[in-house]
Amino acid sequence: MNEFLVGMVAALVAVGALWVWFKARKNKPAKEIRIFSSIEKLRAIGQLSVYKVLTKEIVTETDHTWGEFGTRYLSWVLSGKKMAMIFEFEIDFRFNLQSPLFEIKESGESAYFITMPPCDYEVHIRDIRFYDEQGSKLLPWLLPDLLNGFISGGFKEDDKNRLVDAAKRHAEKQALELINNIQSEVQKSAKSTLESISRAFGASDVQFKFTTPEATEVQVAVSAKIAS
Repeated sequence: MNEFLVGMVAALVAVGALWVWFKARKNKPAKEIRIFSSIEKLRAIGQLSVYKVLTKEIVTETDHTWGEFGTRYLSWVLSGKKMAMIFEFEIDFRFNLQSPLFEIKESGESAYFITMPPCDYEVHIRDIRFYDEQGSKLLPWLLPDLLNGFISGGFKEDDKNRLVDAAKRHAEKQALELINNIQSEVQKSAKSTLESISRAFGASDVQFKFTTPEATEVQVAVSAKIAS
C-alpha cells in the first residue's frame, strides 16, 4: 500500500484530525421532511455518517402499518377525542469503513478506485405527541386520561408496549420508503466527502462503486420518553 493509501485509510478512521480539517474548510395532511446531505461526523470506530433525514408527520387516521391494536386504540383517540398525532423520527445513513467490502485500489497515476460497502441505516423515533384540536394544545404521548376511560380495567403496561410496537412498525414502513427513494442523494453525499479527502492526499481522479441492494428491513429504536 503506497503513501496515498496509507494516508487515505488513516484519514477515514481519525475522527479528530478530520473534524478539524472540515471545520477549517468551510390522504394525510402534509408531512415535514428535513434532509442534511453533508458529512456529519466520522466516528472513531470507522463509521462515516453522510446523510440524515428528520421527518415530522401529522396523522389524523391510522393505516395498516399501525396494526390491529394500534388502529383500534389510536383511531378512537384521533376521531373520538378529535386529536391529531404528530409523529417524528429520523434516519441516519452510514457507511462502515471497517467492512472488508470497503476497498481502495490504485488505478493509475494519482487515480484510485473506491469500492463502498452497503449503506447502513439507523432509524430512531424521536417523539410522538397529540394535538388537541379543541384545546389548541400539544399533549404528550400516551396520556393516561386519553386511554384509561376507554379500556376496561385501565391502560396497562402491556397495552402501552403494544402501541409502541405499532409505532415502530409504522416508522419502519415510512423509513423503508424514504431509504429506497433517496439512495442517489446518499451516494452523492458520500462521494463528495471522500473526494475532498482524496484531493487532500494528492489524488486527481477518484472513481466509486456503490452496492445498492433494496432495503427490506430496518431496526427502529425509540426515545426514552416514549419507551418509559
